[in-house]
Amino acid sequence: MTDGPAGAVQAADRAGVPARATAPVSVVILTFNSAATLGPTLESALRLSDDVHIVDSFSTDATVEVARHAGAQVVQHAFDDYGAQRNWAIETLNLRHEWELHLDADERVSDALAESIRAALAAPPDGVDGFYIPRLIHFLGRPIRHGGMYPIYHMRLFRRGRGRCERRRYDQHFFVAGQTRTLDEPMIDDVRVGVAAYFAHHVRWAEAEAEEVLGGETDGRIRGHLGPDPVQRKRLLRGWYYRAPLFLRAFMLFFYRYVLRLGFLDGRAGLAFFMVQALAFRLLIDAIVLERRMGRGRRS
Repeated sequence: MTDGPAGAVQAADRAGVPARATAPVSVVILTFNSAATLGPTLESALRLSDDVHIVDSFSTDATVEVARHAGAQVVQHAFDDYGAQRNWAIETLNLRHEWELHLDADERVSDALAESIRAALAAPPDGVDGFYIPRLIHFLGRPIRHGGMYPIYHMRLFRRGRGRCERRRYDQHFFVAGQTRTLDEPMIDDVRVGVAAYFAHHVRWAEAEAEEVLGGETDGRIRGHLGPDPVQRKRLLRGWYYRAPLFLRAFMLFFYRYVLRLGFLDGRAGLAFFMVQALAFRLLIDAIVLERRMGRGRRS
């Protein structure tokens, strides 16, 4: 693992020549002040694809330098929200290949996933427009495999022009109109920032999620459904969660993930992760919801 912009540039140097044959897929990565985390992401993307695009939101650090040094194509576009930014990329970028893979700046394609993508795209099934990919979180250098956190499937690989991102302010997912399949190997969501920075991200996300809870909008969003689609099932569970009482539901979620779903097996890193992600984050969302309902909070 490399740290800081200098380390990212070194990772970009290593990424310059793909080690294996590329696949017929274009990779799109969203960035903002991502120099400290972007290097390993680019390294993995360039081993898979010869067409990597960075959509940057006018970073003030070395993000653009790192990306261009590695050989990625860089465009800059003002950020509104993740869904709008992803859809702008889908509609605007001049992608070379028939398939597109979307990543965040701290996600990377595992070697096993790269092989799985190459195999899938060598002869994609007729009528299939997208592939769900499981995400494996690495926190404090440890994989988080328990607590119901793995596998969680995301639609990230789809035929060009067939996928869209839903209109949510937090936890957006892509969707496609056609048939889908599931890949077994994971992409790695590598939390390379410190715990304080990771929690600071959750403070921003809590504001966005509270707006979603209070807004009640459904247009352009994936709806919950008890069926084969993993994102629809997740949304159904989310709806049930938000029917539980404020604050109590956060403790119930922590107990479910850490105890019933064996999150404690992920050791001290797991304890820290579930305290932040399943308890503190959810308590903060509920506090913001309560504040807004009492008429004391600002609405953005």
